[in-house]
Amino acid sequence: MRLLHLYQPHLPLQLARVRASEPFPPGPLVLGGRPWDPGPVIDADPAARALGVRRGMPLGSAHRLVPEATFIDPDPDADRRSVEDAFEALGAFSPGIAGSTDPTDPAFGLFEIQVDGLEPLWGPEPVLVARLVAALEGSLGRAERGGVEAGDPGDTRAGIAGTRFAATIAAIHARPSVPVVVAPGGEATFLAPYPSKLLTSDPDVRARLVRFGLRQIGAIAELARSALIARFGEEGARIHARARGAELEPFRPRRTPERLALAFPIEPSAEDLEPLRFVLHRLASALTEQLTARGLAASRARLHVDLDLAFARAGTPPGLDVEQRFPEPTDDAEAIERLLFARLERTPPPVAIARLALELDGTAPAAGQQLLLFTPQAARGARLEWQLARLALTFGEDRVRRIDLVDPEAPLPEARWRWRSVVPVDGSVTG
Repeated sequence: MRLLHLYQPHLPLQLARVRASEPFPPGPLVLGGRPWDPGPVIDADPAARALGVRRGMPLGSAHRLVPEATFIDPDPDADRRSVEDAFEALGAFSPGIAGSTDPTDPAFGLFEIQVDGLEPLWGPEPVLVARLVAALEGSLGRAERGGVEAGDPGDTRAGIAGTRFAATIAAIHARPSVPVVVAPGGEATFLAPYPSKLLTSDPDVRARLVRFGLRQIGAIAELARSALIARFGEEGARIHARARGAELEPFRPRRTPERLALAFPIEPSAEDLEPLRFVLHRLASALTEQLTARGLAASRARLHVDLDLAFARAGTPPGLDVEQRFPEPTDDAEAIERLLFARLERTPPPVAIARLALELDGTAPAAGQQLLLFTPQAARGARLEWQLARLALTFGEDRVRRIDLVDPEAPLPEARWRWRSVVPVDGSVTG
């Protein structure tokens, strides 16, 4: 197998810069939220990293290290959409694509592509790499940004090898625009000069390898497998196999999320919202029946409303887009209909409606729920989430909140809990 890994260093910060309406102020940048937020650092620019800021550390600790830094709020859903767009662009070249869509995952920004047998279609490996790099950078918005910020290593690195570990090492250590190609069967030779700490994430094993003088991967590959097992147990067997170029984690292509969409024209155009409830119910019922038949559930919905501009004022937009994330993945037509209709009631269309188009996205296998034997209403927690979402839509998002326990043992009462919005993320209406 031949695997191409494309690596975008510090992709969360890159995407934040692409989305920003104005350039960030000069100085250190920390992505993750405000210093008083309880979350971790998701990313940081070179200036902040030089002062000790690291991914995963608490935001408060980062603020103590770099109080003059600019702290940026993350947008994980926008990051996921950007990566999904990148997967779609790369999927035009190869059906075997894998990668993480979670911005907090250390592997976020690493794209895996299976390139076996693609030479007749896209040319030899150097040509294929150039095309895939261009497709990736275009899908991530690099063209709109006009390049990366000074001092931020954002250019795509590329590495090709026969194992996932070797391809990752090749991509991470490659220079921008200079792919590293490992010859078939040459993974052990390629890995030999690299530090042995790359073989494992266990800090104790790393420290012991250094104490034993095993500083390079090649030195470990020369040892007997039994000797490493005697010292490190099962982890010794893994690092020995990895050092010799064996594949420990077979490549598993991601499953492309299914999108179900259906549209329905309205003749004559409806000026009131009430007639739309019937049309919206038909759309939601038809799509949820398909979800149920496939054993799936959707996590968000997108409703596109085409407006009748025959008697509209000049400058009226041709349509509205309503996007709603659900409190939990569902295939309940009535629940979907109620949330979307409540969105339309809050922001009524300015003119008559000529067409509705509904899309259910973020589909995943439906998860069952273990019912308790002696406790009634086992699903009351899930129903509460839906009811809170409806209350927020009815009375206002700023009037309905819920409490999350942060630290029950905190000395100050106000530090033991925090307010959280009950409105699902991505609930928006745009024209």
